[in-house]
Amino acid sequence: MLLFGVDIKTAGSLSLLVSLPTMLVAFARYSRDGSFAALGANLRFALLMAACSIAGAVLGGLPLGVFPDAVLIPALAVTLLISAIKLARHD
Repeated sequence: MLLFGVDIKTAGSLSLLVSLPTMLVAFARYSRDGSFAALGANLRFALLMAACSIAGAVLGGLPLGVFPDAVLIPALAVTLLISAIKLARHD
């Protein structure tokens, strides 16, 4: 967004597009070496994480069609700042 000057909606879409090949390769490698077996031991937690991820993606995508970039960009900046502060304070 900052480097290429594209709007937030385009930047988000491109971010997902660029991440897709990485996720597909990781999925293939994890599948081959049996790393997904750990999910069986933590199935409940994995399902909870998956459900929360889907809910977050749906709820996070809803404002894109409602609010203008002038509202979304500062909201994203505040969210990232809060995340950075929490990460810096983590022991």
